[in-house]
Amino acid sequence: MTMRSFHLLAATAALATSAHAQTAPHPLSYADGRVVFGIEDQTRFEYRDNNFDFNSGLRTINDDSWLLNRFRLSMQLKPADWLTFYVQGQDAREIASDRADIPGLLGAEGDNPFDLRQLYVEIGDAKVSPLALKVGRQVLLYGDQRLIGPLEWSNISRTFDAVKLRYTGKDGLWVDAFIASVVVIDRFGMDDSDKDSLLSGLYAHMPTLGIQDTGLYALYFDDTNRNDHFLTLGTHWKSMPGKLGPWDYETEFVVQTGKAGGRDLRAFASYIEGGHTFQAPWKPRLGLEYSYASGDGNAADNKQGAFQNLFPTNHLHYGLMDAFSWSNIHNIALHLSAKPGTKLTTSLDFHLFWLDDTADTWRRANASTAVRPASPAASNYAGSELDVLVTYAASSHLTLTAGYSHFFAGDYLNDTGAGSDADFVYVMTGIKF
Repeated sequence: MTMRSFHLLAATAALATSAHAQTAPHPLSYADGRVVFGIEDQTRFEYRDNNFDFNSGLRTINDDSWLLNRFRLSMQLKPADWLTFYVQGQDAREIASDRADIPGLLGAEGDNPFDLRQLYVEIGDAKVSPLALKVGRQVLLYGDQRLIGPLEWSNISRTFDAVKLRYTGKDGLWVDAFIASVVVIDRFGMDDSDKDSLLSGLYAHMPTLGIQDTGLYALYFDDTNRNDHFLTLGTHWKSMPGKLGPWDYETEFVVQTGKAGGRDLRAFASYIEGGHTFQAPWKPRLGLEYSYASGDGNAADNKQGAFQNLFPTNHLHYGLMDAFSWSNIHNIALHLSAKPGTKLTTSLDFHLFWLDDTADTWRRANASTAVRPASPAASNYAGSELDVLVTYAASSHLTLTAGYSHFFAGDYLNDTGAGSDADFVYVMTGIKF
């Protein structure tokens, strides 16, 4: 299991809200599963040095350590097999930081006092009808989360106000049609979505040839304020576990067309990964991955070539430091993982990064913040990153995680200013009932 795969599984598990979906009896389930309460708490200590400016000669408020805490309380009511009500509140805090506790300001996670994270009603019973409707504030997660995900790594995470209709067929086939608006954090009031920014789409999941899961999707993003009106078309393939013996693969191909920032958009992104799990007690896996997303060669013309990353969980894919997004990038990654015990998982990733076009900016994991201004004359080699992760599942309710990352600055940073290496350390506890 790679570091990326572990985070993906952990995030998916954290999103499970149905009591009957769990193998063990839920300790807070009552009335034969008709009423289920949920409690989650996550605390993470972070230490970061040069992560934001790559300049060891300048001490900033981001060269610091802090605590992040996130508490969630939920309730699910299922008065009938075809009807589900779900509500979840969340309190998120950044503690002992010199940064202002304002989400997104100067890289801060910030504070978001107890607020509504999810509130939806779901109508449908697969035993009776293949159609199910979910309406309200909810999580959206598709494929490998490179375009749409809940961003669980972020202390506040991400949800949408959405309407989603799902058709469920045989043998794992399903098709979603949805329209959604991302929820915007409000520190002083109730979080609300921006109705001027809408994401709509069709996503189909199909088992194919008995060896892989195939995703086909069409997404349309419309944002009046940003003058974005573009279509994203793509496909995601992933081998089914064990169908190819010790081998596995995963790939995705995406094209975009329309208007982005009022400019004519033509962009492309893809990735491909292959892996081999060795027949040994620790189940070591070795994987190799290449990711690409186009950049923009000329900011002054009417053509936009930079891939638009939409609403991803980039932390899973381009290094734990969150210095890159799926835009203007070439990334070669080597993945090595092992499971020394039933409760212990270890992994090591090594990334090499280049910018696709130095006339475009290097964008962080939020897909918008630039590391440096565009510098067409600079080398496109940004650097490399080593990520080490150790996770211990102490019980079904308690998980302990420790990670260390080191970024080796490349020629691009030296050509555009300071080029210091960077470090990131974190220790995290997760409790879930």
